[in-house]
Amino acid sequence: MHYDLAIIGSGIVGLGHAWVAAKRGYSVAVFEADSRPEGASIRNFGMIWPIGQPAGSARALSLRNQQLWQELGKAAGFPVERCGSVFLAHHEDEMQVLTEFADSASSRDLNLKVLNPAETLQHLPAANPNGLKGGLYSRTECRVHPPTAITSIVSYLSELPEVELHFETPIVKVHDGSIQSADRKSWTANRIIVASGAYFKHLFPEQHRNQQFKICKLQMLLTVPQPDQWKLGPHMASGLTLRHYSAFDICPTLTQVRQRVATTMPELDRYGIHVMASSTPAGELILGDSHEYGDDIEPFDKDEIDQLILREIHKVLQIPQASIARRWSGFYTKHPHEMYIFREIEPRIHLVNGFGGNGMTLSLAASDSVIEQLANSNQMS
Repeated sequence: MHYDLAIIGSGIVGLGHAWVAAKRGYSVAVFEADSRPEGASIRNFGMIWPIGQPAGSARALSLRNQQLWQELGKAAGFPVERCGSVFLAHHEDEMQVLTEFADSASSRDLNLKVLNPAETLQHLPAANPNGLKGGLYSRTECRVHPPTAITSIVSYLSELPEVELHFETPIVKVHDGSIQSADRKSWTANRIIVASGAYFKHLFPEQHRNQQFKICKLQMLLTVPQPDQWKLGPHMASGLTLRHYSAFDICPTLTQVRQRVATTMPELDRYGIHVMASSTPAGELILGDSHEYGDDIEPFDKDEIDQLILREIHKVLQIPQASIARRWSGFYTKHPHEMYIFREIEPRIHLVNGFGGNGMTLSLAASDSVIEQLANSNQMS
């Protein structure tokens, strides 16, 4: 009942650490309170999204992360599609931001092409041609189907001799290399990683609060399967999304975009709404999303938010069958300044959290970095 590494949390962050550690030959245990992963890791677009990361360490981490997804997908038997992405511009200021970004030094490690309206429709035929000013195509982005990917990773890890998975095992106490579950079972490990995402209030709540994490709630939707094997193709992001990703903060015209939205559509800022879309293997479209933080979060979803998302989606996309089959909300933990947090909060116990909405884009590479640091300092054995 002793391991080199114990991980609390079976989202993509926890599973990523387990995979990387097992590749190095370490014995690993993963503990999860539920019967399967049910948090943010299965409630997202499945976008592996380097274009949204600012140039420098975050971008480099995202590109490394993309390589690791390809490796893990091949090992665990799930597809990682190199689909690319298209940002749509239906306003002149949005088109100017896309051009500024493509011309900047910070985009040189991306494979970008500025598109005129006709070229945009070639790359993304579903784009609404009414008022279309153009777009920005990136070949870099990838797609996974989150429920499929996470289920496949769990199945794959369960077959590895180095890994033990303990589902339906809520952990209530962690101290000095010892772990205790609610039913009084106990285990020990040389190192313990707490990767509990938004559900961190049961273990080390004070240490989590000290990191100034914010909880974010988002609402998302899923259409019915599209007819006649219709596919969206690349990921789609509208001009509203430029407000959300810090990679575009270098663009001078972004201020104008933000001011226009704040003046003409303040309801979108109120709920942190920007619109994106991605396909599923079954031909549905995942649509979203919104962002409510801290005390603004309520236990009930808002139909107003769903309607605003759909209103803005229909401005930029022509979807053959827009009926909604599913609606859900997700929660993630965001740090106000850092990409993510890796801290030793007690001897032999480490906190890894705070990825915000970038879990799929950064987590595998972050896991690789964390395990390498622990291994190089001889803390895993």
